[in-house]
Amino acid sequence: MFSNLRSLIFKIDPERAHFLAIQSLKLNLVSNIFDEHKNDPIFKTKIFNKELNNPVGIAAGFDKNAEVYNPLFKLGFGLVEVGTITPLKQYGNSKPRVFRLVEDQALINRLGFNNQGSDAVLNRIKSNNKLGVLGINVGPNKDSDNRINDYLIGIEKFHEVADYITINISSPNTEDLRSFHDERKLQDLLKSVSEKKKNLETNIPIVVKISPDIDENHINLISEILLENDISGIIISNTSETSRDILKNIQRHQKGGLSGKPIEKKSNILINKFYNLLKGKIKIIGVGGVDSGQSAYEKFLLGADYIQLYTGMVFQGPNIAGIIKKDLKELLTRDGVKNFSEIIGNKTLS
Repeated sequence: MFSNLRSLIFKIDPERAHFLAIQSLKLNLVSNIFDEHKNDPIFKTKIFNKELNNPVGIAAGFDKNAEVYNPLFKLGFGLVEVGTITPLKQYGNSKPRVFRLVEDQALINRLGFNNQGSDAVLNRIKSNNKLGVLGINVGPNKDSDNRINDYLIGIEKFHEVADYITINISSPNTEDLRSFHDERKLQDLLKSVSEKKKNLETNIPIVVKISPDIDENHINLISEILLENDISGIIISNTSETSRDILKNIQRHQKGGLSGKPIEKKSNILINKFYNLLKGKIKIIGVGGVDSGQSAYEKFLLGADYIQLYTGMVFQGPNIAGIIKKDLKELLTRDGVKNFSEIIGNKTLS
């Protein structure tokens, strides 16, 4: 059905198409007709001591304002991450700011944390009981003079309604945000987060979302800092500012973050390197180029405990979670696997 509609949808501006998708989910116009494996034991797992019926998640960026997380659970996603949410409402960068690269199965966006602000989102979540594991992704306002404090506001606002909170230090669309990958700044941020958790008397799991463009010598350093600060999870990775030379579409040089198939390999290499360093002490959520059972299978083999996607749904349609589970089960059954977790980290890249 989606393949028949796709050519029509792709004639619409990408941001407008996204708005229409959100409205359709709000009205329950999209069904999970391909999700035959909702409670299949082959996908059962846990995340931060919460039961998950499957490890396929929707990444932050799709449901920015926590408007449709329950319809997304109904589409077959095991976990949903909303945001990025900033303390105050902001418009983001000027339009146009989303570009669809069809030949490359990719998007470039420079949205800039457009969202309705933490109070509006908190009130919405409080009035809509979640049907599954909900992550809340937080970041600083563009014009903030104290970005660390903005992250702490996010933790204070959402620690009672989230199942985990993601600290987004990796969007390329907020100026200088990625400087938090530097040793001193990352230490300062995570120590402040830890202190905030103590003051709030909360054990909310903290996840850090990193850039795919980090230098090789930063991998060990970031791993050490995450371990020192008792971080629960790492998302590998956000969108890329590089990788343009492999693209075919005429819009390949648009400024912004690249997502989808072109960053799959880069993401997978990072997942494997962090897996070998973290040794299971920190959960890994793999993102980048997931659009099939095979691409999900590869991320699990390289060390991801869970996966997330966004661009894959743009190109494959709203039933992608069910399609991934169907194809993934075939691969796992072929290999005699009783639960997908048995294959995590079974492959090392040379």
